[in-house]
Amino acid sequence: MIKVVVGSTNPIKIKAVENVFKKVFKDVKVQSIEVDSGVSHTPSTLEEIVQGAINRAKNALQEIVADFGVGLEGGYEKIKFGAFLTGAVAIIDKDGKLGLGKSGEILLPKKVVEKLEQGQELGDIMDELQGVENTKQKWGAVGFFTKNYSNRQESFEFAVLYALARFLKEELYEE
Repeated sequence: MIKVVVGSTNPIKIKAVENVFKKVFKDVKVQSIEVDSGVSHTPSTLEEIVQGAINRAKNALQEIVADFGVGLEGGYEKIKFGAFLTGAVAIIDKDGKLGLGKSGEILLPKKVVEKLEQGQELGDIMDELQGVENTKQKWGAVGFFTKNYSNRQESFEFAVLYALARFLKEELYEE
C-alpha cells in the first residue's frame, strides 16, 4: 500500500489527489493535514504558486510519515494579455525527489483581478460573486467561470497526474 499525505484539509484537493493516486497505484491510503504554504493567501506569480505547493508537500511529509507528500496551491499570474488563474502541484517522495505539475489556466475578469490586487482572497471574491459560502471547497472559480463544465477538482487532478509524470517515467528525470 502506498501512503500519501496531502498538505491541506480542503476536500477538493484531497479528492483530486486520491482519485489520481488510486487510478495510478490502485492500493493507496491518503491522509491530510493542514500546513502552512509559506506564501501569500492568493499567490500572484507562477514562482510563488509553485513554491507554495512545494512548501505544502514538504511540510506535510515532515508531519506524517508517507511515501509521497503532495502540495496543491492556487493563484494567478499577470501577463500582458491579462491575469490567469492557475494551480500547481508538487509531489515529493520519501527520498526527496520532486515532481511538479500545473493545471490549465482561466483568464480572470478585470474586476476580480482588481480585488485580488487590493488584497482580497480569491475564495472570498468568488463567494461574493456567487452569493455562496466556501466555493473553494466545492466547484471553485473554475466551476463558476465554466458554468460547471469543469471544476476545481478536475483542474487539480490534471496537475496531480502531471506532477506524477516524474515518478512514472523516472528514468528520464534522473540527472
